[in-house]
Amino acid sequence: MRHTWRWFGPVDRVSVQDAAQAGAHGIVSALHHIPTGDVWPLDEIAKRQDQVRAGGLEWEIVESIPVSESIKTQTGPWREHIANWQETLRRLSVAGIRTVCYNFMPVLDWTRTDLRWTTRHGAKAMRFDRIDFVAFDLHLLERAGAAKDYDAGTCEQAQRRFREMNDARKLGLSRNIGAGLPGSADGYSLPQLRAHLETYAGISREKLQRHLIDFLTEVTPVAEQVGINICAHPDDPPWALLGLPRILSSAEDYTFMLREIDSTANGVTFCTGSLGARAANDLPAMVRQFAPRIHFIHLRNVRREELKTPCSFYEDEHLEGDTDMVAVIAEFLSEEKRRRAEGRTDHQIPMRPDHGQEILDDLTRGAQPGYPAIGRLKGLAELRGIERALSHATYGLG
Repeated sequence: MRHTWRWFGPVDRVSVQDAAQAGAHGIVSALHHIPTGDVWPLDEIAKRQDQVRAGGLEWEIVESIPVSESIKTQTGPWREHIANWQETLRRLSVAGIRTVCYNFMPVLDWTRTDLRWTTRHGAKAMRFDRIDFVAFDLHLLERAGAAKDYDAGTCEQAQRRFREMNDARKLGLSRNIGAGLPGSADGYSLPQLRAHLETYAGISREKLQRHLIDFLTEVTPVAEQVGINICAHPDDPPWALLGLPRILSSAEDYTFMLREIDSTANGVTFCTGSLGARAANDLPAMVRQFAPRIHFIHLRNVRREELKTPCSFYEDEHLEGDTDMVAVIAEFLSEEKRRRAEGRTDHQIPMRPDHGQEILDDLTRGAQPGYPAIGRLKGLAELRGIERALSHATYGLG
């Protein structure tokens, strides 16, 4: 695998040079300051490349070109936004970038109730508390009809939890859930979130799936023409939230997407953390199933705190949690071996150590939540060790 590292640009408290010292081969980044729906300017793409090169690496992966809510709902300037997405692909290709990650989650992208939850040994990790989230939905957001989405016992627990919350916790919970994509300045106040939810009235799961296919029908041919692989990130967490449908949460969801747009350029960002929060997802089996179409890998581990789905979970250490990371990496190495035998130019699949617990000096650095320096360095070192061991000639995966 090719080891990459997410970098949020000059505002990131973890530098490109830090990433190089951690052992990264390349950088994953995006132009977070460009408004969603706009074309990425050529000079801004070149500027980001220069910033990365100044740290000793190359910008290799885009994560992400945001897909606008207009595209997802097919309202407003959605056709213009698709055209702009296509043009951005063309410009990135000219710049030499060959992999673009995106997601199709409505309104809320990744969602956590705690951005710096204290673990058993004092590290800080991101966490999703199911009851806190329901308390937010019922008593802070006060979404119309929300109680119908939960059983009576869950509603009672959420009411008790809400009564125990002080004002600081209520404010923090609202901010955490309303946060935008990592690295983005976007975020939602409660009134803004309510307004965005209203735009999805009447959009069923099946309709949102069709909108995804409509989007891919337009952008995949352009990706093919310019030599870029586009890859859809799974829902995080992988279940419906706030009455919104989610459509990339399971093997069945990805099977539908890949079957409807049957092109190598249309592929998967395989995130073990997002998919691993859903107990029914068999991750090694999913890698085997989708291996030829997996273009980007996020390796992280979550610990599910309940047997049910949805569940509470937190970001565990990379080799802990509920995902068998050794088995997952073994599947990826087998796929890379198969690709080399086929002569595929993309036989080396880029991966990044996704998220990480804040440990040691991370605790005072103030980096983007989930993206510490030392926590990710530790994760990358552990993952690299598994890869190196499994790639040894004795085991036949190298």
